[in-house]
Amino acid sequence: MDTPDGGRLTRRDMLKTGMGGAAAFALTAGGLAVPRGFGSGGGGSVYIEAFPTSPLILRPFDEALPIPEPLAPIAKTVVDTWSSPPGPANQDSVDGTGAWRHQLWPGQSVTASYPWATATPDVYQIKLQVAGHDFTSSMVQPINSSGRDVVPPGSSNTNPRTLPSSTIYGFNGTFPGPRINAQYGRAALVRLENHLGEDNGYDRQDFGSPNYSFITHLHNGHTASESDGNPAHGYQRFSPLGRETHEAAYEPGEWVDNLYLGYPAGGDDREKQSFFWFHDHVHGHTGANVYKGMVGLMPLYDPKIDSGDETDANGLRLPGVRRRSPGDADGYLKVDYDIPLAFFDCRLDDGVTPHKDAHNGNGETHPEWWGKSYFRHFPNHGFVGDIFTVNGKAYPVLEVKRRKYRLRFLDCSISRIYRFTLMTGHPKAARDLGYSGDELQGQYRLPDGQQCMRLVQIANEGGLLPEPVVRDDFELWPAKRREVVVDFTKYMDGSPTRTGDEIYLVNTMKMTTGRMWDSPDPGYKVPVMKIVIGDEPPEPDNSIIPAKLRDVPDLVPGALQAVNEKGIPTFELQRGGSNADPETEWLINGLAFDPSRPLISVKKDSGAVWRIRNGGGGWVHPMHLHMEEHRVLTRNGKPAPDARHPDDTGKEDVVALDPSEEVLISRRFRTFVGPYVAHCHNLAHEDHNMMFAWAIVP
Repeated sequence: MDTPDGGRLTRRDMLKTGMGGAAAFALTAGGLAVPRGFGSGGGGSVYIEAFPTSPLILRPFDEALPIPEPLAPIAKTVVDTWSSPPGPANQDSVDGTGAWRHQLWPGQSVTASYPWATATPDVYQIKLQVAGHDFTSSMVQPINSSGRDVVPPGSSNTNPRTLPSSTIYGFNGTFPGPRINAQYGRAALVRLENHLGEDNGYDRQDFGSPNYSFITHLHNGHTASESDGNPAHGYQRFSPLGRETHEAAYEPGEWVDNLYLGYPAGGDDREKQSFFWFHDHVHGHTGANVYKGMVGLMPLYDPKIDSGDETDANGLRLPGVRRRSPGDADGYLKVDYDIPLAFFDCRLDDGVTPHKDAHNGNGETHPEWWGKSYFRHFPNHGFVGDIFTVNGKAYPVLEVKRRKYRLRFLDCSISRIYRFTLMTGHPKAARDLGYSGDELQGQYRLPDGQQCMRLVQIANEGGLLPEPVVRDDFELWPAKRREVVVDFTKYMDGSPTRTGDEIYLVNTMKMTTGRMWDSPDPGYKVPVMKIVIGDEPPEPDNSIIPAKLRDVPDLVPGALQAVNEKGIPTFELQRGGSNADPETEWLINGLAFDPSRPLISVKKDSGAVWRIRNGGGGWVHPMHLHMEEHRVLTRNGKPAPDARHPDDTGKEDVVALDPSEEVLISRRFRTFVGPYVAHCHNLAHEDHNMMFAWAIVP
């Protein structure tokens, strides 16, 4: 069945409507097949999972990788002049009510004996702002789903052209947002201010929280519930004001001080982490707000063993050179050769794909949005893009010195899973190789790609591993982080690199829908970033990769014996609906998310073994549990780690669940009380109620 762009609407596209396939379709005047009754109302359960084909970027691997600069703390002399400066009893500003209180201030209660570098938190100011973002400066070629050149709406020719800026809701108006280099022993207080009421001349398009609200989650800080940024606390905070679940967040003109203590759980150095990120968490619109730009980065440094200084004889000497300049603020930390990499896939509007999903739209098209970011709330599989970006730039270039680097990987995509490896080869446009349809995802292939280097994994989302793991490749699921060291002085065969050599970071995980990966395809080698070997570094490479990184934290007492016991709290992720909420398509233990009813309550400072089970149906689920990290005990009854998950030796905050997989974890609940959540981090699933509330009680 033809579409207006000259492509094809496949049987799979038609079946995605859930309305009986092709028999349920009618033709619009433009010839696009849509479900009967498609335009009968705004949003709702009638939708079509049709995606646009983004224009082809003609000059990939031509722009430098943006590396976010660390944000500097605000000077105390400035903070003291604010009309409402931070303090223990002044956690937020919400219209119509008084301020919330912080549970714990640095140096209070259990943190009193912790060796704080300063008793006063480093204060950062971040404004949520409407802004424009350019994924590329390259000329682009409008194409259809068959890979053929087309005339875009409003044009008279198929000529290459530049892209318009996409509208974002960004932390300080950038994507990704600011990078905060945090340090243990220095609390970080982040004042997040909502300025989204000002459109700054940008078209908001048709996705994002409808009341322009935000609630920011630090993923995955050991954090009090009021600073955790989760919908359960949002309900507790805003429901007395009449804001429903989808509106239970900070609206324009309001602000919140999220306090990140820089204190490891239990005061235990073995619980220290190394790479957080922060993102939006408005229920029902998390995916839209994250896709619209609400992503920030927070590497953590440990002054005892992982300070960012490879010359520190008392530390691990992982790659990193600290830099300071005259006038740098107290608490400001900049580290060279230590680079965060945020991976994000997107699509750009072709002007002819209909806009209708579970939230809004009547099947209309928006030719005026051609070339701007396109997003839909599709609850079935999820959202996958056809352009891959790193730190907000499509197919960038990273120039490295001939030395070792620490690379911190984050998957901030809505649904996509990656598998990364390092290869040499020559990129070619997928359409020039004869690919079309879903095979155009990624736009480029590396047909002659061959692995050339190995990666040494030193950390996952729970922090440093006990020991490094040498890997040919690794998977990266939504919200997961992995940190690797790469030695750019030599190839895996021992031969030296040379100035000007080109290496590609390549994704080999073919995933044409958000459901799960496709069957293995040896031809699927998508170059995501080019790495160019540069000159010798200006100073010696003093970094090493130690044989041991740290001691692993203890399991909950009796955890290994408990794996065979009945009565372990079990949380099963399931497909299903709810009469109470027409948007519900995903359940946990047969229930849709209800922030007013915790599925389980646990005692403060206790521990437990939990079972997380994928209810099947052929979906994968990255299951994220807020608050403390967990350790994996077993997968499908077999002790962890296994060959596919060698980093199960460390702590994690996302359980990667294959279809029908069952994972037992050991976790604790220390320091704080209050409401938290756990949910699938395929954000389409989370937004459609695959989430449960839970609570820590005194």
